[in-house]
Amino acid sequence: MPEILETQKATLAQPPTFDSFEDERQYRKERLAGALRIFGRLGFGEGVAGHITARDPERTDHFWVNPFAMSFRQISVSDLILVNHAGEVVEGNGVVNRAAFVIHAAVHQARPDVIAAAHAHSLYGKALSSLGRKIDPITQDACAFYEDHVLVSEYGGKIVLDEEAGKALATGLGPHKAAIHQNHGLFTVGQSVEEAAWWFITMERSAQAQLIAEAAGTPLHINHEDASYTRDNLGFPLAGWFSFQPLWDEIVASDPDLFD
Repeated sequence: MPEILETQKATLAQPPTFDSFEDERQYRKERLAGALRIFGRLGFGEGVAGHITARDPERTDHFWVNPFAMSFRQISVSDLILVNHAGEVVEGNGVVNRAAFVIHAAVHQARPDVIAAAHAHSLYGKALSSLGRKIDPITQDACAFYEDHVLVSEYGGKIVLDEEAGKALATGLGPHKAAIHQNHGLFTVGQSVEEAAWWFITMERSAQAQLIAEAAGTPLHINHEDASYTRDNLGFPLAGWFSFQPLWDEIVASDPDLFD
């Protein structure tokens, strides 16, 4: 058990449990709409690119996703669409982004443990991906990804529209929490919407810190023992879920219409 849980578990909030699929579905959809709005607020939108998905708790081979060509900043619960692994919209009125279906369907099929996955064309993630580089252990925050993310070069830079490209990314991701898709950007997963969204947010900031540090000089790396220790205490699923909570509280206060 991570040491942080031993020392603070009495004060840490915990993910809720549910008595019905309906309640759990509503919870996931609300967090998905909120996470998308947070991505928009943080400037992760790039035209029609970007998507976050949440596996349906009952129909586990279906996932909820933002509709194609709708601003992250305007998405409400009622705008989300349910897509099956054949790429068909089962519920909702929007159109599915082909790239979202190809990538996320492959990952959800390959990783039954994954509840949510996030991808956007964020600035610093794109920049780092163009270098064919991973996140280095140069800060405490970056250590959350130490030995738990990969660089995937297959189909890098090519728009992901065919299923083979999606499978290549899913295969490259393996058991890890995140991937840098070369010449494309960041991709993160989690056991909750909150976790997947938080890993994306902090990975983007870690990419930014790394690029700034390298522009100024040669960053010093945290040693293996300390980086591993920090990862074990910052990079586990509950830590990702918990770290998202302040952002959730903010978006609920400022954007109550996300529940519409």
